[in-house]
Amino acid sequence: MSHDSTAAPENAARKLSGRRRKEIVAVLLFSGGPIFESSIPLSVFGVDRQDAGVPRYRLLVCGGEEGPLRTTGGLELTAPHGLEAISRAGTVVVPAWRSITSPPPDDALDALRRAHEEGARIVGLCTGAFVLAAAGLLDGRPATTHWMYAPTLAKRYPSVHVDPRELFVDDGDVLTSAGTAAGIDLCLHIVRTDHGNEAAGALARRLVVPPRRSGGQERYLDRSLPEEIGADPLAEVVAWALEHLHEQFDVETLAARAYMSRRTFDRRFRSLTGSAPLQWLITQRVLQAQRLLETSDYSVDEVAGRCGFRSPVALRGHFRRQLGSSPAAYRAAYRARRPQAERGQDGGSPQGAPTGGVPTGRPEPAGHHVTQLHPDGAVPHQSRRTAAAGALGSPLTASAPGVPGQRSAP
Repeated sequence: MSHDSTAAPENAARKLSGRRRKEIVAVLLFSGGPIFESSIPLSVFGVDRQDAGVPRYRLLVCGGEEGPLRTTGGLELTAPHGLEAISRAGTVVVPAWRSITSPPPDDALDALRRAHEEGARIVGLCTGAFVLAAAGLLDGRPATTHWMYAPTLAKRYPSVHVDPRELFVDDGDVLTSAGTAAGIDLCLHIVRTDHGNEAAGALARRLVVPPRRSGGQERYLDRSLPEEIGADPLAEVVAWALEHLHEQFDVETLAARAYMSRRTFDRRFRSLTGSAPLQWLITQRVLQAQRLLETSDYSVDEVAGRCGFRSPVALRGHFRRQLGSSPAAYRAAYRARRPQAERGQDGGSPQGAPTGGVPTGRPEPAGHHVTQLHPDGAVPHQSRRTAAAGALGSPLTASAPGVPGQRSAP
């Protein structure tokens, strides 16, 4: 996969059946879906912009269940078409699903399977990926969703190769995207695939958005995770790891603290988070490096040591892979974005920031800070166990090139 989307799709689309038309896009809406996400494909594919050089699509808005469909703010919508209209579409988009824990209607899943079998391109934006997964269309395929829901998607559908790093994933005839803005990215990608860069660029100008964003979801990750994981005994081991990030330890150490074999620990950790423990550990150390780069004046070499990396070279490699820039460039860009008035005299902590636990110039060792440092320097109150549970939610599941073996600490 490339940095901002994917490489050439491995699964080529089936030949479109005779009754389906490539230019027809069906958008499948459900009650309880958020209006913003639902409106993205409606705006991209439902507005005639031929005057700007954007080829026209024909939009069919289909209700996935009996209406009226309730959406954000208590609004009620009536879809002009039902599931039968999907039979004419060459592209079917599911922009959102109301609940990541409840199953979608069987009739809607059947319609999606039938469309895919007849050669239609199936698209899931954000939580719409859960609908595609429930239909079995993501089995054995790479896919993404909003980073916050990626662990749940991986846990509920273990045959799906969830990659929460990506803004969107194009696997040929099945495509998925991350959160709201990434839905726009994927829709632009579809226009680019169908009609070329010029058409996609013209549409991007009309929408006043970048025609192609770089980077992935890593920069948006925080420590949120479904509450049920916080009650798991493994959270205690995670808490210890967060408090000792400044030390060099490996996954074998964590497995021993959990009184498990390495294999059992890996399996248990994956079942809870959808992430391999080694990659989770690397991610936490990179996140800690981000916070130190944002809130202290430590050199990059010092940051590497305080985050448990064996060398500055290891920090730079993992940092670039996860965030798309070097540590020094990240710090410079972060400080350039912040108004001078919000920074201290040394360019470090914000003026007036709380002094209890917030680094000012030279902070305490990394292990003393187990909670999220927000960009404004504030540290929310969290218990040790809550912070540990939340930290499980940094779900980068990719392999870690450059890490010398599974037994080595990052």
